Amino acid sequence: MQDNIAIIGLGYVGLPLALELAKNFDVIGFDVSVRRTRELKAHQDRTGVASRETLRNSSLRITSTTNDLVGRAIYIVTVPTPVDSEKQPDLSALLNACKAVGQLMRKGSIIVFESTVYPGVTEEICGPELEQTSGLISGKEFFLGYSPERMNPGDEEHTVDRITKVVAGQTSEVTQKLAQLYGSINGKKIFTAKNIKTAEAAKVIENAQRDINIAFINEVAMICKKTGLSTHEVLTAARTKWNFLDFVPGLVGGHCIGVDPYYLSYWSKINGHNPEVILAGRRINDGMAVFLAEKINKELTQGRKKILILGLSFKANVPDLRNSKSADLANALKRQGHDIEVHDPVVDVAEARTVYGFDLLKNLQKVNYFDCVIGSVSHKTYCSFDSHILVSLIKNDGLIVDLKGMWQGIELPKTVRRWDL
Repeated sequence: MQDNIAIIGLGYVGLPLALELAKNFDVIGFDVSVRRTRELKAHQDRTGVASRETLRNSSLRITSTTNDLVGRAIYIVTVPTPVDSEKQPDLSALLNACKAVGQLMRKGSIIVFESTVYPGVTEEICGPELEQTSGLISGKEFFLGYSPERMNPGDEEHTVDRITKVVAGQTSEVTQKLAQLYGSINGKKIFTAKNIKTAEAAKVIENAQRDINIAFINEVAMICKKTGLSTHEVLTAARTKWNFLDFVPGLVGGHCIGVDPYYLSYWSKINGHNPEVILAGRRINDGMAVFLAEKINKELTQGRKKILILGLSFKANVPDLRNSKSADLANALKRQGHDIEVHDPVVDVAEARTVYGFDLLKNLQKVNYFDCVIGSVSHKTYCSFDSHILVSLIKNDGLIVDLKGMWQGIELPKTVRRWDL
């Protein structure tokens, strides 16, 4: 009999995985949000991961009722693992998922985790939680697996059916089954990790490495601004070397790069090592919003100014608002005494209001009363702006701030000032 599967969590990770697996298996997708499941059943995906046609034609069943998941052979958990206000791992959603699955699974079930965790969480925290709830014994009556998610929201090239998947199981038999399962959707591009902890560690260092590289470039940008050099021109020259790592300065938010290093540093500390480089990178990147607010404030003439921030999501062309550093920038400028308006063409208006308290500007027509316009997120809409559009937004002697290098090739009139990283 073909294995049946339950996917726990239908966000940026769980939904595309569920849709791909549903092409070959009996799959039920579960999400705690009734609103989310209702929208998906109506073939609407606010994350932009799946089209109406894809949802309409898929055999994936969608539910927010846990009883629909009873007795599945495989449970794949893809819930968020954020950090709390103290930058410590917040495993509450993961533990709630374990409690739910523990009441649903049967003898022989395999529970696979894709959520980012520090090494040891799957076997030392999730395993015991599943044992306690189910009354079954881990490694004998049910089995654990780990296959770290590698989703990159908005990336149409590195989708779940094209990337290499790392897999690890509690036993060699489970590892083999997971390799076959994931291999069925990605052309058998599978890397088998030595064990679950190795797979967990591999995941947690991937985004930490990227975070450190961006932090280095952000620090370079800080130095360049003090010395009068253009960071973008310096980087353009540096890119001509064959082994230069091509990163750009900017705000680092989201649910991965801005979070995963804290999981790595936490694991490091509980094992007696002080992670100097990892936390230094985090300090630089977490501090960029305040740094930019201070620099922008100095560029403005004295007094209360009207400032427009273009972009609120954490990443270009993606509606995800988690850990938005544009929001941090807006709040830092508010503390400087300025009036802030925010515009974003891709995010949910109600969510922006609920999460950050911003009533987004509905359109950019006839709004040329801003003292400063900040290009914070390089959405396609903003990248297409020309000189006429930019000038229409701003007063004479206003300031255009280009944080993403979107408008470098645009010539602006002398009546408009510009500042970038």
